[in-house]
Amino acid sequence: MAPSSRSSSPLAPASQASAATRSASLGAARARTSAKGSAWVLLIATIPLAGCYLAHLADGQARLMWRARPIARVLDDPATESELRDELARVEAVRSFAAGLGLQVGDQYRSYAAWPGDRVVTAVVATRPGEIEPAGFWFPWVGHVPYKGFFELASAEQEAVRLRSEGLDVCLVPIPAYSTLGWLADPVTTPMLEGGTGVMAETLIHELVHATVYVPSDADFDEGVATFIGEEGAVRFFEGDPEAQARQRARVADERALARALSELRARIAALYADPDPGDGARAARRAALEMEARTALAALPHENAEWAAALPLNDACLALAGTYERDLDEYAALLAEHGGDLRAFVETVRAAARASDPRAALGLPVRSPAAASR
Repeated sequence: MAPSSRSSSPLAPASQASAATRSASLGAARARTSAKGSAWVLLIATIPLAGCYLAHLADGQARLMWRARPIARVLDDPATESELRDELARVEAVRSFAAGLGLQVGDQYRSYAAWPGDRVVTAVVATRPGEIEPAGFWFPWVGHVPYKGFFELASAEQEAVRLRSEGLDVCLVPIPAYSTLGWLADPVTTPMLEGGTGVMAETLIHELVHATVYVPSDADFDEGVATFIGEEGAVRFFEGDPEAQARQRARVADERALARALSELRARIAALYADPDPGDGARAARRAALEMEARTALAALPHENAEWAAALPLNDACLALAGTYERDLDEYAALLAEHGGDLRAFVETVRAAARASDPRAALGLPVRSPAAASR
């Protein structure tokens, strides 16, 4: 997904360090923070079907795997910079912690791929006029997904132009990591390490959730549980270091406050769109007023990056992506509390629910219709 608009906006500015690396819509913001990556991008690249898009993914995946080197070898290399060495040395600890939560770790993240820029792929999300949910795309095996991912920014921008020519709203977001759902041994990438150990831990745990739990055509479920477990897991990873844990918990609290503010804006826009459009410009004017009110609220959030949050892209497509990642966080927090704060037990409950005919109902979540038709 893209940075400037982080989640899925038209490619947010390539981010740099902490908040800038996040995606814009929050989904965007999460793109960098928890690197919620496109869990399906890599998987699609393995499908032996024709087409420029799939060929592009296959080529990008091949380049990524070609760059990957065993982390042990990178650590043994005297030319490895100390900062990179320190971050990579913590990866195995995160992997072990994730395995202790009941996540499928396997050979994931045992290698490192040096990758330029702030992202590995750029995600493209689109919404139809008068809608606040992703229009979506459909692919074999993975079903409906809310976004497309591109290894080349130019390709993502070209897709954005095409979608806009069809009258859709578009959001581009930079993604620093994604999961192949356990099909391949995904590497740690340079963008995953830019935010420090807390962001790396959250991102890595998030992606390992995708390798453990995946429900086709329900991105809200897949990304929501990965976001929540990534956040809670990263906080618990720092047990034994009260100061670092407090910083991580504060960061998560900031992100959830932002998620709630964006959720409220989405709800208000959805209510606006539910009424017939009088066609006199009144709807557009009201939509603009709602956005301005939201920006004022975002600027007042107790967020370490309040100024950045207030400047987030709040177009429909970016808000739609944010909803995919952040919609059910409060419900998951309540469920975790019912488990006495036992994150491992929560993970097992989620794994069991994913095997049910209706995973969302199994967890007591609001039932949502599948992503819109493919494009």
